[in-house]
Amino acid sequence: MSINIEDLIRFKESEDRIEFKEGKGGNISYNGGDKAEPKKRRRCILGYVIALANEGGGILAIGIKEGVGSKPHEIVGTSQNQGSIGELEGNIYRDTSIRVSIQELFDNKDKRVLMIQVPSRPIGKVYKFEDVPLMRVGEELKPMSDEKYLSIIKEQEPDFSQKTCNGVTIDDLDNNAIKVLQEAYSKKQKNEQFLTLNKEQVLNDLDLIQGREVTNAAVILVGKREIIKSKFPQSNIRLEYRKDEGKIVFDQRLEFDGPYYLEIEKLWDSINARNGSIPIQEGPYIFDIPYFNKEVIREAINNAIAHRNYHLTSETVIKQYPSKMDIISPGGFPLGVSIDNIISVSSTPRNRLLTEVLQKTGIVERSGQGVDKIYYQTLKEGKSAPDYSGSDDFQVELKLSAVIEDKAFALFIESLQSDSQKLSVHEILYLNAIRKGAKIASPNKEVLDKLHEKDLIEKRGKTSGTYYVLSKSYYEFSDEKGKYTKNDWDQNQIFMILLKHLDRFGKAKMKDFVDLFHGQLSRKQVRSAIDKLVEDKRLAKKGKGSGTYYVIGENYTEGMKIVKKALELGMKQLKENGDI
Repeated sequence: MSINIEDLIRFKESEDRIEFKEGKGGNISYNGGDKAEPKKRRRCILGYVIALANEGGGILAIGIKEGVGSKPHEIVGTSQNQGSIGELEGNIYRDTSIRVSIQELFDNKDKRVLMIQVPSRPIGKVYKFEDVPLMRVGEELKPMSDEKYLSIIKEQEPDFSQKTCNGVTIDDLDNNAIKVLQEAYSKKQKNEQFLTLNKEQVLNDLDLIQGREVTNAAVILVGKREIIKSKFPQSNIRLEYRKDEGKIVFDQRLEFDGPYYLEIEKLWDSINARNGSIPIQEGPYIFDIPYFNKEVIREAINNAIAHRNYHLTSETVIKQYPSKMDIISPGGFPLGVSIDNIISVSSTPRNRLLTEVLQKTGIVERSGQGVDKIYYQTLKEGKSAPDYSGSDDFQVELKLSAVIEDKAFALFIESLQSDSQKLSVHEILYLNAIRKGAKIASPNKEVLDKLHEKDLIEKRGKTSGTYYVLSKSYYEFSDEKGKYTKNDWDQNQIFMILLKHLDRFGKAKMKDFVDLFHGQLSRKQVRSAIDKLVEDKRLAKKGKGSGTYYVIGENYTEGMKIVKKALELGMKQLKENGDI
């Protein structure tokens, strides 16, 4: 929203959700850290940003003195964060995950005003300052009332797609798009009779119209281009191609602003025009792995369209590079979905009607989620896992890599698939994590047991030192038998390597030991081995906390003395016998 300074000084704090602060000397605290009392610490930039977000969004205007009655507010100017606006935006996002927009405005006397525009909290989300949800009460920032807090937590996202679109008629819908939808439904449902229905009946059967009124879902999916531009320009999909990942300016940009049922194939064709593949062959297993898998890309884009927040004015953006792709859709994850549970959770779709239509016509999987398919296909091809780490409350960002990390792993997974039995997405996830030596968060014993029963993984170590490695069959298949042997470390092998290091340097910290076994043992495995060697007194632990270090233990020292004495006695006896 574009706001000029003349508008700003006429806003009212409660009605226009705006907070005026003088801050003439630029002395408004960022996080209240210089105040002892919590209620005083809250009256800082972060506190106001959080309270405004909780109220549905608003503006924090610094450099303006609040007016009295109907008079315009007085501009006093401020030096707040002069020269560091970008840093302030970054810090607010880092500490709150709220994407604010900050502008400098000037009056005709060059008095500077800092305007921080704060977006609304997502549905069902409450922001907190020092673990306290804040709201504005007059001039104060106070803890949110229990009633208000509970009402937000219990919120359900309204189905934007099911609402009717004011002023739109059936004549505003594209006949070609409706025909594509009709054919897709007939094929998916194996219902040839559906092809004989007129367009009104087709739309009615799919709930895309309510009487003569047209839903938002219908406009987005089968509306004419001009009506989509008029009603929902944010449903536009922008495809940007860059030859170099470091480039800011795109080499080509394409806009897809028509009905989604007509744009789906055009969008994939544009992406596929720069696609390639890597031939993979090992014995009887011969296949090509594309840089960008059609199923993965289609499912990712469909998810972006089905689950995005259409109340936000941002477009869905696809950034394609030679070796990766980023897909960014406005709005955070739907209620109940997070990065940690994205594969397994059964979520409530943000746009239920739109999602159901896409599902009934075979465009999306399982109520539009299909994230398991994205993971399954990507990992099966030996690529790195899909990356959602750039997502937050205001956007979902999916990064997909075209680089095959491990051809042998892709071949191995391919060899295990059959018509009668296929690995699940969770089994492939676990195999990939074990292959990379990565920690499995909250491991599922049932999945591990299945992999163990199938002889795809082997268990090593005991109790807290338990870990898993890929089975011997994998290393035989990939012709990497040496790596398999390296996985089979015992205490004596570990100690001999540590001993060589300690002979040279006298002492070492845990970090040194971890570095010694990098790529061979995890930190947890190294620590478990060290603890056992300390228990056996072959190593001795010295110091405390960050100053802890290790030296050769008394048992090894005493043992070596015995060995030395035995050697001396043996040599003496051999000399007496005349053998040497």
